[in-house]
Amino acid sequence: MNSTRESVKRKRRRPKKWLRFTLFIVFVLLVGGGVYFYNVYSDVAKAVDKMNKPISREVSKKRETKVEVEKKDPISILLVGVDERDGDSGRTDSMIVVTVNPEKKSTVMLSIPRDTRTKLINNENPNKNRIAKINAAYAYGGIEESIDTVENFLNVPIDYYIKVNMQGFKDIVDAVGGIDVDNKIAFNLDGVTLEKGPQHLNGIETLMYARMRKADPRGDFGREERQREVISKIIAKGKSIKTLTKYDDILKALENNINTNLNLSDMIDIQSNYKVAAESIEKLQVEGEGKMINGGWYWVVDDETRQSLSDKLREQLNLQSEAVAKINTYSN
Repeated sequence: MNSTRESVKRKRRRPKKWLRFTLFIVFVLLVGGGVYFYNVYSDVAKAVDKMNKPISREVSKKRETKVEVEKKDPISILLVGVDERDGDSGRTDSMIVVTVNPEKKSTVMLSIPRDTRTKLINNENPNKNRIAKINAAYAYGGIEESIDTVENFLNVPIDYYIKVNMQGFKDIVDAVGGIDVDNKIAFNLDGVTLEKGPQHLNGIETLMYARMRKADPRGDFGREERQREVISKIIAKGKSIKTLTKYDDILKALENNINTNLNLSDMIDIQSNYKVAAESIEKLQVEGEGKMINGGWYWVVDDETRQSLSDKLREQLNLQSEAVAKINTYSN
């Protein structure tokens, strides 16, 4: 393997789906790890306190009452990966809606393409609503506009969010000692070269492995497969006794790169009450069509597709089907 490990050029970031779910799972493993982690509870609590960033609302406008994780209510989580740099508010490079139903023992994960054309929703100031790429919601109104926009796009409530600074993702991989992969396609991306074949990747190499798209003939589908592989490898490393001895490095990487409205009590309840839902994980994609509109490239999704996805997610949340709001994606 030829790997250029010196400073990586900070080019425009490409989508990196699924990675933030890895961090969440690793963290849940930490807080639910039994006797060993009882001894480091104080460190975990401090890390969670730094990560916890509540939003202005307590209950989604698409719910009548707040969900209660201690009662095993089905929940939804919006996972977003954000590329935040100095002088730049950032955009979401990836969005995943996760719905978890412990009674059904099922989890559904829906990945939303960053270029999806939709109405951006600002509930604080509706005059700022506009048609644009869904990843721009974060740049205009932060995590709250991202949540409001996703809720409008799918007509489902978002109960919790987890935001990850994707530049810090490599810290997580390094904290668990890297991962082993069997790379199917040799490529070079942002100064990192990966040859074809089995190899051990450090944090920055894993980031490029999960990000690469153009060299893959399957495009986004191939990238998503690699990102799912990365998730499983990190989870496997996170479970190992050897990795547990590095819990302080892992906590530091997490607290420096994650914001969430989940508190420690929520996380412990989720670990205790919702892990059975991991027995069945269904991964959905947003079907659509790439189109040039007003000089820009967009992923255009029709209302029928949105309705089908909404029905699937609402069923998972034990909610009745409701019509999605019509969105004229060809307007400005």
